[in-house]
Amino acid sequence: MAGNPPRILLVEDDQEDVVLIRKAIQELKFIPQMDIVKDGQECMDYLRKAGQYAAVTSPDIVLLDLNMPRKDGREVLLEMRADQRLKKIPVIILTTSESGVDINKAYELGANCYINKPVDFAQVQKVVEEISHFWFTIVKLPNENH
Repeated sequence: MAGNPPRILLVEDDQEDVVLIRKAIQELKFIPQMDIVKDGQECMDYLRKAGQYAAVTSPDIVLLDLNMPRKDGREVLLEMRADQRLKKIPVIILTTSESGVDINKAYELGANCYINKPVDFAQVQKVVEEISHFWFTIVKLPNENH
């Protein structure tokens, strides 16, 4: 990541949530790069650099919704953690589900943290600031080249 802005992959099927998260990221002191895909299948294509995603740069973190069409977040986590090239990428679950079953399953499948999606912009902004500060200032992220 040295010299390059951090890169986030947002996996979200709700366009209103995408708009709120994008706006919150644009208001950060430093602006990470963010790519957006709308479901788990697109996420895996992106991460595996398949098809239209052949030239993308791997993300530093993935913000992953759980409940999506085609392939849900649980399936994405399972596939990511089984893939040697993808298993070190931190995955932050960002979802509306407060179900204890979903929380436990996400951690069992290898999520790095689980955050309930806020409902208003001020809360979204706070969560995005906290995620950004923690994952891009405090945490040492894995380097895909080593």
